[in-house]
Amino acid sequence: MEQHTPSPWRQAAAATLHCLTGCAIGEVLGMVVGTALGWSNPPIVVLSTVLAFLFGYSLTIIPVLRAGVPFRRALPIALAADTVSIAVMEVLDNAVMVTVPGAMDAGLGTALFWLSLAFSLAVAFAVTVPVNKWLIGKGKGHAVMHHYHH
Repeated sequence: MEQHTPSPWRQAAAATLHCLTGCAIGEVLGMVVGTALGWSNPPIVVLSTVLAFLFGYSLTIIPVLRAGVPFRRALPIALAADTVSIAVMEVLDNAVMVTVPGAMDAGLGTALFWLSLAFSLAVAFAVTVPVNKWLIGKGKGHAVMHHYHH
């Protein structure tokens, strides 16, 4: 039976969407918690970034562990798969949130906050897809994960 290999752009989009899921969970949680606690922008950005990496890596390592790889070997695989992608997303996402006038100070009950956050994630996705395409083409990034996905 012939197995279809998706196009490099489709692979990159799928890898970026996977990465975006973890990043978005961490980013939204960090923004919500920091904003609800009345923190200033720098600690909110730090919390959001830390949580984005934590959730991003967590979602990446799960299929590796399910494939029977011990944690000590699975962790470097997850780090290799997603570090660049998450870093690019976080730089872009946080840069957009900080530069949209009033977005970080708008409060959780405003459309400005939520629309800015959604826009920042969309920008991060759009710019990270070509980065992931390039990484996958070099056999790096999410390419190291392909044989762990079933």
